[in-house]
Amino acid sequence: MKQDIPFVPVSGVSIVIAPTDETMPPESQTLWQVYLLNDNDFVLENVIVNANGYGLGADGQKIRTSTLRYLFAVVPPHTAVPVEPIQSELFHLNNQYWVSYYHGPQVFDKKYIFVPDSIVAANLTPVALLQRSGILHS
Repeated sequence: MKQDIPFVPVSGVSIVIAPTDETMPPESQTLWQVYLLNDNDFVLENVIVNANGYGLGADGQKIRTSTLRYLFAVVPPHTAVPVEPIQSELFHLNNQYWVSYYHGPQVFDKKYIFVPDSIVAANLTPVALLQRSGILHS
């Protein structure tokens, strides 16, 4: 039964979206990268990251991006793992990253949602594991 399953809160696992030093033609837009951070003292095993975007377009029509799934067999402690590049054209959508992983026999999962227009330079903060600035969602 559901009441028999212990739901332990996720801690030490975050998603960061950070600008890179690269640009993309034709308008020389800055490329952004999504990272999974493990700031714990233990390994994360069998990590699955589901990524998608959803929201409204300029004309009021509903928009939903494809769901992309990423698997990482092991994420070592105190590590930042690149997940996917993200285009700035998607920043007006809710960008959702659903992370599931094992620590020992226990499964953990958490959704990280970057709300529309939250991925902007004004929201950049230093991220020690990346040794650069990014938008951190814990």
